Amino acid sequence: MTQLGSNTDQHLATISEKSAHNYAPLPVVIATGEGCWVTDVDGKKYLDILSAYSAVNFGHQNPVIAEAFINQVRTLTLTSRAFNNDQFGPFCDLITSIFGYDMVLPMNTGAEAVETALKTARKWGYDVKGIAPNQAEIICCTGNFHGRTITVISFSDDPCNKPFGPMTPGFKIVQYGDPDALEKAITPNTVGFLVEPIQGEGGIIIPPDGYLTKVREICTKHNILMMADEIQSGLGRTGKLLACDHENVKPDVLILGKALGGGVMPVSAVLANKEIMGVFNPGDHGSTFGGNPLACAVAQTALNLLVDDKLPERALEVGTPFIEKLKTIKSPLVKEVRGRGLLIGIELVPEAGGAKQFCKKLMNEGILCKESHDHVIRIAPPLVITTEDLDWAFPRIEKVLTEGH
Repeated sequence: MTQLGSNTDQHLATISEKSAHNYAPLPVVIATGEGCWVTDVDGKKYLDILSAYSAVNFGHQNPVIAEAFINQVRTLTLTSRAFNNDQFGPFCDLITSIFGYDMVLPMNTGAEAVETALKTARKWGYDVKGIAPNQAEIICCTGNFHGRTITVISFSDDPCNKPFGPMTPGFKIVQYGDPDALEKAITPNTVGFLVEPIQGEGGIIIPPDGYLTKVREICTKHNILMMADEIQSGLGRTGKLLACDHENVKPDVLILGKALGGGVMPVSAVLANKEIMGVFNPGDHGSTFGGNPLACAVAQTALNLLVDDKLPERALEVGTPFIEKLKTIKSPLVKEVRGRGLLIGIELVPEAGGAKQFCKKLMNEGILCKESHDHVIRIAPPLVITTEDLDWAFPRIEKVLTEGH
């Protein structure tokens, strides 16, 4: 618990008064971080098992990424895409080679990348599929989370988004995990299907086995683009390079972000083959910061680390036994433990009164995580976490979930 008059209290008071209340963070104020551990302004250490919603896959202050960042800061940071820079070409070559696509369009945040994918699908629909102007439809899923822009929340079923209408037209929502619902919703004007291979913000929801394979078949059959949002589930998080790789499925449009920036800056990207990405002409889309040399240098380093250090394999190696261990917790509060690799959700029964109070209790035990969809404790530590760290965390998680029951 924080002490009265502590540095934490002072920071929280300022934040409460001066910052918009669009977040409800845990009452901790982090000052430093190294690896999987962070320290607050009062000197208390915590194990970070959220990793900024998977953006810090490589750990806090990863020395290799930090060195790449510092070296590039001292050389060149921003030119805009009015000019080329010497990091842009190598970044494009590396990321397309790793993921097996012809072309990439770099952006900054995940929401920007999703917007880019939507624009790609619509323009492909008009230019290639021959759909009449302004008639393109894109199908999305229940429980989705793809960002917070007006267009993106237009196809969300989260009640939090209701006060921000009018919403952007052109979207349909079908049941996540149900391929038949997708096929029934397709019309001659459908250009794409946007899907998370695993829903992170939705509560670590894993679709039925074979779902992505069936989705791939349906999209191919009806000539619509399968667009996979791997912003949170990709880059090794689930034990494969991409979550789609668990079913050996290759989407037409791949959306990446979060960990692509190495935990030091926002970097996102949309990848597709030339017949899709080639629809863009100068002036169609852009970003002042997208593809900047600093971002490209950091992203190249992050991608090389991901592959060279075999972090996807590591996520599977340490994550799978930890999931099984969590399943041994005997508590009437726990409805289900589910996950893949190091993307894990502990769903609590409604009678538990919500996951946030348990995240606060874990904070007091020296563990930082966050609730997802009210009743789910989300666990997504940096991929560099050790078995020893997880062994330290387990009895504390077990204590919080069983205390008094």
